[in-house]
Amino acid sequence: MSASARSRRPLALAAAASLLLAACAGEPAPTQMPAPEVTVVTLKAQPVPLTRGLAGRTVPFVVAEVRPQATGIVEKRLFDEGSLVKEGQVLYQLDDATYRAARAAAAANLARAQASATSARLAAERSTELVARKLVAQQDHERTLAAAAEAAADVAAYRAALQAADVNLGYTRITAPISGRAGKSSVTQGALVTANQETALVTVQQLDPIYVDLSQSASELMQLRKDVEAGRVEQTTVEAKILLEDGTPYAHEGVLEFTDVTVDPGTGSYSLRVRVPNPDNLLLPGMYVRAVVELGTRPDGILAPQQGISRDAKGNATALVVTAEGKVEPRVVTTSRTVGDQWLVDDGLQAGDRVIIEGLQKVRPGGNARAVEAGAAAPEAAAPPASAE
Repeated sequence: MSASARSRRPLALAAAASLLLAACAGEPAPTQMPAPEVTVVTLKAQPVPLTRGLAGRTVPFVVAEVRPQATGIVEKRLFDEGSLVKEGQVLYQLDDATYRAARAAAAANLARAQASATSARLAAERSTELVARKLVAQQDHERTLAAAAEAAADVAAYRAALQAADVNLGYTRITAPISGRAGKSSVTQGALVTANQETALVTVQQLDPIYVDLSQSASELMQLRKDVEAGRVEQTTVEAKILLEDGTPYAHEGVLEFTDVTVDPGTGSYSLRVRVPNPDNLLLPGMYVRAVVELGTRPDGILAPQQGISRDAKGNATALVVTAEGKVEPRVVTTSRTVGDQWLVDDGLQAGDRVIIEGLQKVRPGGNARAVEAGAAAPEAAAPPASAE
């Protein structure tokens, strides 16, 4: 053995001895990495209102176009344009001289007919006494009775004529058929109007309450009906929250009043009408508004946070769930709509599932994970050991 080999041998023996001593000292072997911590949300079944935002226009509750039923000159306009008018309030007064004369003539004719009827009745009474004593021929008595009956019929006819004259005279006072807000008058004092003309003198609109006409897709209606029939959705009184054009919430909620039975073939939608209180007349006819309509309630709906739902390469909605054993399990999810910042789940997830919403990049399907419920208080850090004096 050479001198250099003999010098390296003690060094190798020293290294082997040091390794043996370290093994005998019980130094720990490298440990396995702990499971990554992820934030989860535990899903639960709960009643979920199904709402839909729809655009619409306001429509008056009642509209009355005021037209004359008599011909004449407008003598006075007795209301202020744009003001509130009451049912029966006189809006226009027509020149009624001709109608008063016709009424007076009808009254005179009635008085003459009543006088003739009185005379004929007395003659019939006398004839009845005389015919009983055989002093008047039966034929003459019958003519007397017929004359009395004819006179009574004349009285009825002239009384009807007087009533018609009163009606025509009343038409010269054009009144409001409903209570509401009067619009712009189409005539002024001195204008000639004719009975039943096409042009309305003024339009009165009742604005409290007021209607909001909306449009909804017919396909959504069919799906809703299927869900109701299958028991997945419960329907109650349909309410609507109104949003003004600038997005400001309206103070009063509306109630669904009417659903059309015809679908527009051009748009594939149908009409809904919502009745909304309007005590301050803030909503005016023709305004654009939006309505958030509550169509029904899913009694056992499952809501999953949007950040816990992603899309795979095929476009399918997926979620990662932490099982009771701490394993990460992928799920293919079917969703129907958003509710706030959450998805309404139709299939793929159920109550009790723990969906990962934070830390998705730390885990992979089939791996381990330590679940921490979102919103839970973080564990306090251990206090450092006190230093020895």
